[in-house]
Amino acid sequence: MTEVPTRTSLRPRRTATTSSNAEGTGGSRTRFSLSRAATSMFKPEKKVGKAPGVLASIRSIIMASWLNLLLVFIPISWAFNFAAKDQHTLVFVFSFLAIIPLAKLLAFATDELSMRVGQTLAGLLNATLGNAYPTHIQIIALTQCQLSVVQSSLIGSILSNLLLVLGMCFFAGGVKFSEQGFGASATQLNSSLLTISVIAVLLPTAFRFSVTAQSDPDSMNDILKASHGVALILLFIYGSYLFFQLYSHATLYGDQSGDVIKSTKYTPRPKKAKHGEPADANGNLAITDAENAQEEEEEEVPQLSLYMTLGLLAVVTVIVAVTAEWLVDSIDGLTSTGKISKEFVGIILLPIVGNAAEHVTAVSVSVKDKLTLSLGVAVGSSIQIALFVIPFIVTLAWIMGKPLTLMFDPFESVALFLAVITVNYVVQDGKSNWLEGMILMCLYIILATTFFFYPGQTSPFTC
Repeated sequence: MTEVPTRTSLRPRRTATTSSNAEGTGGSRTRFSLSRAATSMFKPEKKVGKAPGVLASIRSIIMASWLNLLLVFIPISWAFNFAAKDQHTLVFVFSFLAIIPLAKLLAFATDELSMRVGQTLAGLLNATLGNAYPTHIQIIALTQCQLSVVQSSLIGSILSNLLLVLGMCFFAGGVKFSEQGFGASATQLNSSLLTISVIAVLLPTAFRFSVTAQSDPDSMNDILKASHGVALILLFIYGSYLFFQLYSHATLYGDQSGDVIKSTKYTPRPKKAKHGEPADANGNLAITDAENAQEEEEEEVPQLSLYMTLGLLAVVTVIVAVTAEWLVDSIDGLTSTGKISKEFVGIILLPIVGNAAEHVTAVSVSVKDKLTLSLGVAVGSSIQIALFVIPFIVTLAWIMGKPLTLMFDPFESVALFLAVITVNYVVQDGKSNWLEGMILMCLYIILATTFFFYPGQTSPFTC
């Protein structure tokens, strides 16, 4: 019996990567291509230096920002929450001040993580951690049968990420860079996913206004059943999106994607070349190719080790969730005066507070020309809310016997539709500047002003 050499068994896999239409090797080639695509997203954009030790990492966390001085407000806010529960204003102020340094630390840890795993995966992780707290609050509100608060906070989170966070990223990056580039193909696909979620929200509302109680006496029950079915379809779409992003087309979302336009800085004023320095035809100081190559190959030196980075992410996420819960409880006391409506709290205040960590992360890394990470946090978080959190909450309400549907407030649904359309127009060219960021922020301010005077509508569904 002749033994088959090991080298022969490896030959088809090796030729599958070089030959285009080799017979009998198509399956191997496909598996190898998918494997390369799946691992490419873990490749950082620049070379990463040696990680520091434990003591150096702790020192870096302490000295990360002067905002760490505000960490003293964490125990103060907790003390006021337990000792003086009737002082809602003090609890709100101290809790808000405590969340600011925590958000900065979360941005610092996310930036460190992006050096090792790439901007796409870091953005997905940050969006997931950031949405964990709002989802927790929405589940609590669902158990208390506050259906309108749940729905308005979900819409508000998407509006906050798409308009305020993304606008601040474009504006902050546009101050330093004349134009910043990002993956246009992946961004357009994300816009399509958001459009699907908007359709899922608008259709039940259109159904309600198209069918009268006389033509269909059981129309409300039909909307509830349709919402359950659509929620399961949206969950399937989100699972397919994760497979597409993390495995089959990971290179499309990677830092080295071929359609990413290189960012350009503002043209500096020319400096006159001194004696012995390279000069151009006009006698101005010229930058040599060697200097450009050295700038491109400059490696990033991490300030935290990998385990310290993951530990910081976990600890900060837990503290933010607890502190923000005290803040939300104090907001309920503020709305009892009648000066601020629950609709404004759910649409504007609650998402800003709940997503504060994501806001700081996205804006901080956009200044460092990591716009892929910023989009992963802002747009990725919106997709996660639209395609996962909303259908998950609807499905959970179905299990709990709560009549939560995809029929949102009509005015809130129209505002979401206009926001998605505006963002789609802004990102379609694959480039950003400060003016586009200002447009998105101004649209958010317009919506916030309108929602401040909007009284809201009473939901036809009650527990």
